Amino acid sequence: MSKRTRATAFGAATTALAAGLGAYLVFFRRQCLTWGARPDEVSRKLPGDELLPRVGIVATRAITIDAPPAAIWPWLVQMGSGRGGVYTYDWIENLFGLDMHSTRRILPQYQGVKVGDEFPLGPGRPAMRVAVLDSERTFALRFADGNWVWIFALSAEDGHTRLISRNRIAAAEAWPARLFGMLVMEPGSLIMERKMLLSIKERAEDLARQQPA
Repeated sequence: MSKRTRATAFGAATTALAAGLGAYLVFFRRQCLTWGARPDEVSRKLPGDELLPRVGIVATRAITIDAPPAAIWPWLVQMGSGRGGVYTYDWIENLFGLDMHSTRRILPQYQGVKVGDEFPLGPGRPAMRVAVLDSERTFALRFADGNWVWIFALSAEDGHTRLISRNRIAAAEAWPARLFGMLVMEPGSLIMERKMLLSIKERAEDLARQQPA
């Protein structure tokens, strides 16, 4: 390949990347980061936001569950590698060696959660720790390096519950890492988190139907 041809190919690739980034930022990024959430939920301050005040990415996603908070809470507090899993695509998680196996049962041995408890993400991976615990209302985890906070908030409304999942992530320093985060990690997180929320909804609604009225 001649020098001129290489330069032309590089220019075309750069233009395509810029166009793709522009389209994502203008048309898709907000929808990606706020799937299922109402505007008031996106703007709402949640307990745990203060744990990481300066962030690069905030993703607030939500779902309506036809069950009370009591039927949702047990699925949240038993999450983790070697515990209840994270209710998403286990085969994708396990491609990265995370040892995730999403259960369809309430696991009593993981229900007695306390602030400071460790939630493993996989063998050899840094863990998250429980930072905020308000039973059937708020459950927040903080990553060991302090650069990621994951908050779950439950809000009962007219016989159903809104489950809000918010990820607060510190900004990457280098632009290549930022671009990778926006173009790969953000859409990827939507795919995985959407599956997680839908799976929690299914499990919680099944559990609510089994409980006596």
